[in-house]
Amino acid sequence: MLAGIGAASFAESTVVPIPIETVLIPVSQLRRDKIWHIATVATLGCIVGALLGYAIGLWVFNLFESHIISLFGDQATFDDIMWRMNTEGFWFIVLAGIAPIPLQLAMIAAGASGYPLGWYLVAIAISRVLRYFGIAWLVLRFGDRAEAMLREYKWKAVTILSGCIVIIWLGRTYLFN
Repeated sequence: MLAGIGAASFAESTVVPIPIETVLIPVSQLRRDKIWHIATVATLGCIVGALLGYAIGLWVFNLFESHIISLFGDQATFDDIMWRMNTEGFWFIVLAGIAPIPLQLAMIAAGASGYPLGWYLVAIAISRVLRYFGIAWLVLRFGDRAEAMLREYKWKAVTILSGCIVIIWLGRTYLFN
C-alpha cells in the first residue's frame, strides 16, 4: 500500500493531472493506524518527482524549449514564471505546491533558472508537508467527513494558507532587507 501511495504521489507531481487527494483521503480513512506513514510516503514520492521536474528544467529545457514553453501556455506566461523564480523563487515554489498553480511549472522553471537545489527541495518539502500532513490531520480529526470538508473548504484553506505565505514573504522581503 505505501509503495502505491509513493508511486501515485510521484506520478501526480510529474505527469498525472489528478490530485493525489482522490487516493490519499480514502486510503487514509481506511488505514488510520498508518496515517502518518501514508503522509510521509506521499511527501517523499512528491519530492522524488520534484527532483525529476527540476532535472528536466535543468538538462532538457534547452533541447525542447519551444515545446516546454507551449506547456506553460505561451511565452509571456513562461517569462512571468521565470521572473518569479528569479525574484521570489522560494516563496513561488512554496505557493505552487499549495495553491492551484501546476507544481510542474515551478519544477521546470526552477531547473531552467538554475535555482539552488537545496532551497528548492526545502520549499517543495514545506508545501507538501503542509498539504499531505494537513490531509492526515483532517482525516484523524473529522473521520469520514474529511473528504466532504476538503471539497467544501479547500479554496478557503488554500486562500488563507497562501495569504499567510505571502505575508511571510512580504515581511521577509521588506522588513529584513
